Amino acid sequence: MTVRLPEPFTRRMRELLGGEFGEFLASFGEPRRHGLRVNTLKIDGESYRQRSPFRAALRPVPWAEAGYYCGDEDRPGKHPHYHAGLYYIQEPSAMAPVELLDVRPGHRVLDLCAAPGGKSTQIAAKLKGQGLLVANDLARERTKALARNLELAGVRNAVVLNEEPERLVPVFQGFFDRVLVDAPCSGEGMFRKDESMVAAWMRHPVTRWTEVQRKLLRLAAEMLRPGGLLVYSTCTFSPEENEERIAELLAERPDFEVVPVPLRYGWAPGRPDWVGLGGIDRRHVEAVAGTVRIWPHRAEGEGHYAAVLRRTSAGGSGTAGEPDGGPPDGPRAAAGQAEAGRAARRGKGREGGGGADPIAAWRAFRDEALPGFEPPGRLVAVGDHVYAQPEDVPDLGGLRVVRHGWLLGEARRGRFAPSQALAMGLEARDAARRLDYGADEPEAVKYLKGETLPLEPHRLSPGSGEGGRTPEAAGYALVCIDGYPVGWAKLRDGLVINERAPGWRWR
Repeated sequence: MTVRLPEPFTRRMRELLGGEFGEFLASFGEPRRHGLRVNTLKIDGESYRQRSPFRAALRPVPWAEAGYYCGDEDRPGKHPHYHAGLYYIQEPSAMAPVELLDVRPGHRVLDLCAAPGGKSTQIAAKLKGQGLLVANDLARERTKALARNLELAGVRNAVVLNEEPERLVPVFQGFFDRVLVDAPCSGEGMFRKDESMVAAWMRHPVTRWTEVQRKLLRLAAEMLRPGGLLVYSTCTFSPEENEERIAELLAERPDFEVVPVPLRYGWAPGRPDWVGLGGIDRRHVEAVAGTVRIWPHRAEGEGHYAAVLRRTSAGGSGTAGEPDGGPPDGPRAAAGQAEAGRAARRGKGREGGGGADPIAAWRAFRDEALPGFEPPGRLVAVGDHVYAQPEDVPDLGGLRVVRHGWLLGEARRGRFAPSQALAMGLEARDAARRLDYGADEPEAVKYLKGETLPLEPHRLSPGSGEGGRTPEAAGYALVCIDGYPVGWAKLRDGLVINERAPGWRWR
């Protein structure tokens, strides 16, 4: 179905694109591109493609590791593998910015405008469980989806914040090796995907977004260490929101430079000739030719813009760090340990926890249900909740924290209740007891919907910590589908009592 485009939009794009406008306009009459990205924290892309129930429709996205085009008719969001966190449904061109960010294991990475979490989960896959991801979003409601998507993916080294970006700078100045600013924008690249974006575009002028984008870029620049990379991206075509924002930052910050993006896959260069700002040195304007545009008539995607920037020096603000091989050390590490101690003390003896130490309750649970398992990072109790927090986390005092790290669970009346996030971040072999269902078996969907099931002894298996012994048919069991964890159950009186969190149940 052809999208009804606003006349002011088509008039402007005709002026900008000239002879290309006809092809651009025709692309809005074509079906939009659907994609999924395999979660390489759990399985590599090719291995999943080979076992996928919709493998016949999967084609590699050329610019994205483990990214695939898929058919919407396959409804991948309704398959048990989605609920096991084996992939994330993501528009193909939206996979490009994180690929350009060049994230490596051990990096400290900030996703400044992170909700709903597609790019954050992609960053986490690149980190491979090492280093630190700080995923922030200003919209409180959206951070719920952000935290859930990170937990669904089994991410164990992320902190989720709900903060004004300017409040992050004093805590994280010069701290990050990589920063992603996937900025709020007018969403012109979403018109084919979501026609409601057309009405939103008509209501709000571009200037509404440019002021926000200018502020985000300035603040993000403060939090990047010298030698680090910042990627700025939008899903819009407007040069005021793209090339002009980059030219302006370069003029303000001589310690930043554009890292040219190779033009492959049908990508097009940024357009210096579309920059209408006055008073900016021409060399800063010309530099935006090294940025990249993904057009829907040139590549198989809805449309994106991305710029890769390197901070070359401290530039009078921020703190110097190590070269690009690894993150800096400094007083923030000690501050993070101090925060961990304060948080842990807050957790002890808290009313409602039955006077028990939440960390002691966790260890008792771990010894019984996850023998031999040790979560990464340091244990932190916040109230009755217990987290495994990455070692690099600085003092977060005064910030609105949604997740202090990997949420392991909470102490309730002297006992430990494991979280859904813990289940999703484990491997099947970690558990003393696990229940296995096949994705094509009706019991798998029944479990995902929250139903209680009869215990079938042949489905009960020991984890590696049990040395192959037949596990006791009582206590917590890790429920798996095709070998991948999807939640907890309590085994009692011949029943599998469903402990899958209500907000996670298949509806």
